[in-house]
Amino acid sequence: MKQKKQLFAIFGYPLSHSKSPIMHNNALKHLKLKPTYTKIELIVATSNLLRDSFLANRLKGANITLPHKEEAFKQADKIKGVANKIKAVNTYVLKKGKIIGYNTDIYGFKKSIQKDIKKYKIKNALILGAGGVAKAVAISCKKLKLQTIVANRSKEKLEFFSHIGCKVSIYDDLELKKYDLIINATSAGLEDNTLPLDKAKLKKLLKSSKYAYDCIYGKETAFLTLASTLNIKTQDGLKMLLFQGVRALELFLDTKLDKKTIKKMKQALL
Repeated sequence: MKQKKQLFAIFGYPLSHSKSPIMHNNALKHLKLKPTYTKIELIVATSNLLRDSFLANRLKGANITLPHKEEAFKQADKIKGVANKIKAVNTYVLKKGKIIGYNTDIYGFKKSIQKDIKKYKIKNALILGAGGVAKAVAISCKKLKLQTIVANRSKEKLEFFSHIGCKVSIYDDLELKKYDLIINATSAGLEDNTLPLDKAKLKKLLKSSKYAYDCIYGKETAFLTLASTLNIKTQDGLKMLLFQGVRALELFLDTKLDKKTIKKMKQALL
């Protein structure tokens, strides 16, 4: 019997840097499936454009990245798990004609950092940004029992973080004290060499920190470059990408991935 081709994609903009297709296709090939996982760039996703594109392309599943995670939440037929809490979705799965939304970023971030939390004796974290990625990271930090403060340019998006027990601040009022872990959860540095925060202020913060983490992957951002000059531990978002992708693929296929398949995904990112 001829195997039916299963179609998957990643939605976002820009996607030129995305390694999701090669990561997922590597795993699917290892599983002896006949999938197609591709990129679909959407500059805007409002007015159900994301939903309509998902259905028009007859996808079985999709990943959603910047800047559409919060819009993906609004356009799903049903939301499962913690995505209901953060109102941001990075994974779509088609089940019985309905689009089900999930968030696997929380799992991805936690898996990427939990060993280093213990190794570097990290007790608190400063998250820069207040979008969908920042929400996932904040919940992960709370699960890791870190004292967490979230800083953003404006106060409009900070209410969620106060509600889950984080301290909050706008950039102008941010206290320049010691934060063990500083996380860039903004898009600053994705397409250019901008920093998420004023350079002088950020440098002062990094000087007293132990660890700098950027959710962006595939390049050394200005944020990580600055941290490296100060000789502190750095990590980009590659491991987060891997582990959120593992969980997403398990949802796509409704199965638990074995270690060999996960290894194939990891090899695709090297």
